[in-house]
Amino acid sequence: MAKGSVRKKGKKWYYRFYIEDKNGRHVQKEYVGTESKSETEKLLRKAMENYEEKNFVSSNTNITLKQLLDIWIEEELKISNLSNGTISSYISVTSQIKKYPIASKKIKNINSDQLQKFMDFLVFGGEKYDGTMIDGYSIDYIHNFSSILQNAFKFAVFPKNYISFNPMQYVKIRRQNENNQLFNSAGSDGQNACITHEQFLDLVEYLTRTNKNALLPFQIAYYSGLRLGEVCGLVWNDIDLEQNIITVQRSVRYDNYRKKLELGPVKRNKTRTVNFGNTLHEILKKEKRLQHQRKIILGEELKSNYYIISKEKNRTFYDLYSFFQKDVPSRSYRLISFVCIRNDGLLERPATIEAVCKRIRKDLPGMTDFRFHTLRHTFTTNLIARGAAAKDVQELLGHSDIHTTMNIYAHSTNDSKRRSVELLEDL
Repeated sequence: MAKGSVRKKGKKWYYRFYIEDKNGRHVQKEYVGTESKSETEKLLRKAMENYEEKNFVSSNTNITLKQLLDIWIEEELKISNLSNGTISSYISVTSQIKKYPIASKKIKNINSDQLQKFMDFLVFGGEKYDGTMIDGYSIDYIHNFSSILQNAFKFAVFPKNYISFNPMQYVKIRRQNENNQLFNSAGSDGQNACITHEQFLDLVEYLTRTNKNALLPFQIAYYSGLRLGEVCGLVWNDIDLEQNIITVQRSVRYDNYRKKLELGPVKRNKTRTVNFGNTLHEILKKEKRLQHQRKIILGEELKSNYYIISKEKNRTFYDLYSFFQKDVPSRSYRLISFVCIRNDGLLERPATIEAVCKRIRKDLPGMTDFRFHTLRHTFTTNLIARGAAAKDVQELLGHSDIHTTMNIYAHSTNDSKRRSVELLEDL
């Protein structure tokens, strides 16, 4: 009979029990439970019953980590409850893991020490498999590596029974020590997250002169705070020009694994409404009129955008395509009227906008750190600096909680800092 116990680590309870492997050794298996001790004890009893009924032990397989990751993707990840975007992101990170030497090792020979060294390399940097050097990845990106390896090895233990112990369960994600700068230039606080209105006007002038097709997405983001994929995913039915409201309910992205441009839900699958002012109202009103005129002038030579619904492993995908209006596709293709389109009618893709941002960083003075997301930071900072309620900003941005809004975006401008200090003068 297997012996087991529960223990509390942090806020959650964990359950563990011992089994006998093929060599007659007793090895411990531990799994995360819930925040309730009684519920975790029920999970323990169920796990031990399953063990007694199936008497599973390690099959001592010879598969490599690379092979395990492929099996995990097909049999576990693709049928999980994660969003299509998260799955695509995980598959992309998995492809990076498979390039490192550790991926060629047999999983039965991989131990916690080897995995700890790999995770430390991702944090602190060093020489990559191709001879290039890295300084270390962002903590969010590293968490993706950790989550994938944790779940893949857990999957290898059960239900696949490839190994009897998960070597990732004791691996820690360390953090780099802060490198504090004691002699920054005067007035510098290390924040380059925003642009001034004058810089935005320079950007508009630059795009009007060099790439007018790309201008509208930048204007929408600056005056509404939408993310790049959300801007590209807007259709005219999402925009109420009577009430000056945008309904944000989908996003455009490229699936690197499927090699397709597709529609997906917004972050956290939460539709939101965003109010906008008269400046963006006039921009959108003018754009809608211009698109109508181009449709009349170009006629069948204008391209139209469509989506088609496909299913794979019980997942639904909305793949995007474009055709000339004279080339009518089959009924399975559904017409979609995007807001951000080029003069030929084709959807303005996120990748195209990212390429434009790269040229902006190169061509415009003072914009070397510019990213499309900078417009979202600028929108938020401008609202807070002018006294907008934090709860309103949270809802406009679609953040899950108020702490995200305040911690990430609430960087005061110099003017607001100055006004705060001047309050002391009234004393």
